[in-house]
Amino acid sequence: VAILARALPAAYAAALQNARKSGADKAAEEAARKGASFLSKARMSKDEALMVLNLTEKEVTAEALQTQYDRYFEANKVEKGGSFYIQSKVYRAKELLDDYVKEKNAEQMDEGRQKAEEEQKEKGDK
Repeated sequence: VAILARALPAAYAAALQNARKSGADKAAEEAARKGASFLSKARMSKDEALMVLNLTEKEVTAEALQTQYDRYFEANKVEKGGSFYIQSKVYRAKELLDDYVKEKNAEQMDEGRQKAEEEQKEKGDK
């Protein structure tokens, strides 16, 4: 136990020193700033999600998104010889674009309310 108690701190110190030399500590800091852990990638971008589901930004609606998701998720089922990796990419793309569609719809509703309020003011001023 005493040997292990002395060896672990020395090994840890050596590992930290090697990480600093190789720049891994800076990579960890950069990943943390981008919202990813040191071992995982950052979140999928909107452009990548659009590519995965074969959509353009103009085509993105809740219905089109669900149609493409169903098509590609079903086509990549592991039971049918598909790829779990691609299936997970399809899932993550849908997840991200669902949020995008919600934000887009909320913005449109806000714009519609603002226009209606402006029209009411104009009618009230006359």
